[in-house]
Amino acid sequence: MRLKSVHQVVPCRLAVGVMMFGIGSLSSAEPVAPSEVAVRFLVDSSWEGGYSGRIHIENNGGPTIDGWELSYLDGPEIGALWNAQWETDGARTTLTDLGWNGSITSGDFVEVGYQGVGSFLEDVRDAEFNGVPIEVVYAEGDSGDDEDTPSDPDFNLDGRIDGNDLSQLLANWGTVSTTFDLDRSGVVGGGDLTILLSAWTTEGDPDDGDGDGNDGGPEFEQKVVGYYIEWGIYGRDYQPADMPLEKITHVNYAFADIGSDGRIKIGDPYAAIEKLYPGDSWDQPYAGTYNQLNNVLREQHPHIKTLISVGGWTWSGRFSDVALTEASRTLFAESCVEFIRTYNFDGVDIDWEYPVEGGLPSNTRRPEDGVNYTLLLEEIRRQLDLAANEDGRPYLLTIASPAGWDKVRHLEIDRLSEVLDFINIMTYDFRGSWDLSTTAHHASMFENPDDPSDANNVSSRYNVDWVVDEFLAQGASPEKIVLGIPFYGRAWGGVADPLGNGGLFQPGSLVPPGTWDDWSSGATGVNDFFDIEDLIASGAYTRYWDEVAKVPYLYSPSMHQGHFISYEDAESLEYKIDYLLDRNLGGVMFWEVTADRNETLLDVIVENLEPIAP
Repeated sequence: MRLKSVHQVVPCRLAVGVMMFGIGSLSSAEPVAPSEVAVRFLVDSSWEGGYSGRIHIENNGGPTIDGWELSYLDGPEIGALWNAQWETDGARTTLTDLGWNGSITSGDFVEVGYQGVGSFLEDVRDAEFNGVPIEVVYAEGDSGDDEDTPSDPDFNLDGRIDGNDLSQLLANWGTVSTTFDLDRSGVVGGGDLTILLSAWTTEGDPDDGDGDGNDGGPEFEQKVVGYYIEWGIYGRDYQPADMPLEKITHVNYAFADIGSDGRIKIGDPYAAIEKLYPGDSWDQPYAGTYNQLNNVLREQHPHIKTLISVGGWTWSGRFSDVALTEASRTLFAESCVEFIRTYNFDGVDIDWEYPVEGGLPSNTRRPEDGVNYTLLLEEIRRQLDLAANEDGRPYLLTIASPAGWDKVRHLEIDRLSEVLDFINIMTYDFRGSWDLSTTAHHASMFENPDDPSDANNVSSRYNVDWVVDEFLAQGASPEKIVLGIPFYGRAWGGVADPLGNGGLFQPGSLVPPGTWDDWSSGATGVNDFFDIEDLIASGAYTRYWDEVAKVPYLYSPSMHQGHFISYEDAESLEYKIDYLLDRNLGGVMFWEVTADRNETLLDVIVENLEPIAP
């Protein structure tokens, strides 16, 4: 016997069956006449070996149903299910409400979504509803009755299902408007939103109109992986819908944490699943940024792939324990699969900072972390592949890899390349104001021999070119290497300019404030790119170019006792894109999307990558 409880939002598409039944009694409620309750089996989409289905249970005018249980023999073979407890005992399947969806008032409905195995069959028998035998009747699709046919969501009659229609529907949320009540449920709500978004996708909108059938997503061969930060919804006021998803192929959501039980857990529950956005309702499985990204926005941008990124600088402390034993690895991998199924992610991105050495002083670390990291990723890969076979959809596994030579040396890169879909290399933060002994480039393309740190063999290995060569030499497949691009700069204060070269390779004496610094963070010296654009526009800064390293930097003698900022701009980014194309690398990753609010750098990426072959 197995018991599962999974929540997920699934779009509506095609009704394929209907069953009507009478009920002697519903919990403590009065009996409901056969005409007052309907259960519809629907199929949203299908593929070879499986399909996506729903069971729609509707109270068509009867008394309130307080708690429900549907039980039957045979029926659809289910690989995964959400919005109900799912129990199987031999050939009998029992579905039970989850509490929040147990009450079905007159005219209301609940839906249970599932992923079916094989083909849809009409073979339910010996069915019971709340313990009372029911008769199941199937129909050959929609009857053609206008009352069962959803209305057209093209409200403004412009031939498109788009944001204008969505805005009108949301403006009428909770009303009894017949125009916007697409599912004829009696009130404008979640079912109507699902129908609109589904029509938006399946009818080709938002096709960009160029005749290639593309949905408006990126039209190039390489990956563009952007990190979205969970805390961006607060002071930055950057919501998921603010992302230019038409220019991105993969969104890595930063971050999930690891609990004391060794399982993945939500970082900020309010942001992730509780915050209400326009169109959300109290009775949906979850709200927040997870729902916006993985359900609402995905319907508008079906090309996008979303991954939950685990760890990061702050939450990498338990990775060493998670990777330590076969049992701990298995548990963590199982929790990752459950997590992405629950919240509809396309995969998992592991951001361990870092195995063996580095990271926060409080992190647990062991000499065997590097080997255990490989074993952990292999177990996650194994379980993701099993889930993919069950669910009929591929699941991705990636990592955010260190770039510093002292950390790269602990990785088994050849084995990682085999198990990962691609490797996001953090080719930035090579230098920063944590070391005030000298200014330098934090995302250098090539080595500049004038860097005084080269005496310690640092600058020769702290650059993009060395990192790529090292990964390739250790067996990484070129197409799996994704170059990291910083959408921010790193700064030093108290920098003099005795050589007239803008303070390059000079000592600093203080860490200047960054874009988002406050009393809690202290000064970090981190400036988002849109902030750097404003500094340049102010006239107080001069831009310099290092022709050897192929990167820019800014200097102001009047600000912060001499302000030096190393950063990425359009010119340096074009060099990096040319480099990755010449070496047949897999694409670019950037940290992070809120920092390039004018989309200046993102536009450079999109305009310079390799177009998709016709």
